[in-house]
Amino acid sequence: MAQGQIRKALSGYYYVYQDGELIQCRGRGVFRNRGESPLVGDIVDYTKEGDSDGVIMKLHPRKNELVRPPIANIDQALLVFSVKEPEFNTILLDRFLVVLESFQVDPIICLTKMDLLTDEERVKLQVYIDQYKAIGYEIIETYKNDETLLERLQPILEGKTSVLAGQSGVGKSTLLNTLLPELQLQTSDISQSLGRGKHTTRHVELIEVCSGLLADTPGFSSFDFDTIEKEELTSCFPEFERLSEGCKFRGCLHIKEPKCAVKDALETGEVQPYRYEHYQQFLQEILDRKPRY
Repeated sequence: MAQGQIRKALSGYYYVYQDGELIQCRGRGVFRNRGESPLVGDIVDYTKEGDSDGVIMKLHPRKNELVRPPIANIDQALLVFSVKEPEFNTILLDRFLVVLESFQVDPIICLTKMDLLTDEERVKLQVYIDQYKAIGYEIIETYKNDETLLERLQPILEGKTSVLAGQSGVGKSTLLNTLLPELQLQTSDISQSLGRGKHTTRHVELIEVCSGLLADTPGFSSFDFDTIEKEELTSCFPEFERLSEGCKFRGCLHIKEPKCAVKDALETGEVQPYRYEHYQQFLQEILDRKPRY
């Protein structure tokens, strides 16, 4: 029995990487019986059958797993957001950040189309950039024909398994083409009437890039809070989590409770009003969710 990592899944086969080679494997029927499904990114035990074929015998416990794209054991997501066309949107950014935090995936915010900003717009955006950096988020700014991008991403991607996330039309495919020129993913102009781009979905595959692994898929484009409970939402806002130790009540939801450190910080300007508004909106969404049985 050998151990390897699933790097690609295609037409019912799993391609397991070990020591520089890919072994085409089938999954055992027992996985189906248990309702388990091997995912790209899984660490697995497999037995070889012949030179380049095998059978997956066991799945190792996962650090995390995503549904769209179906992938496991992700370290970080390059969260691609354009600053124009489509416009920079803090509520959408916070929605993505919250879901990534809930999966324990580190977000790296990648702002595209910086060259389209006027000086005045740049000053306004800089306020947001400074605020997100103060929370602890890493931010990369990119421009058209950005020749330094690969160099700047190298230390970030090294030794990590990364995936791209962001809505359509923000430049995910362009970013992938920079990192993996051999892919040449088809990029399309923004559809003016819809205000969003179009792309074709491909199978999920982990490809070696910058001494790390990157999922060569344009990523996921929408997030909901199906897997987040109301008590967990605070931990998905890093600045709230730090402050909540000072709340009078354990499990404080920072809405009506007295002596709430988060609401105090809102008064002093330590918590940004738009972040608190988004927190309230997301909490209401979770509370309004129909119960699952």
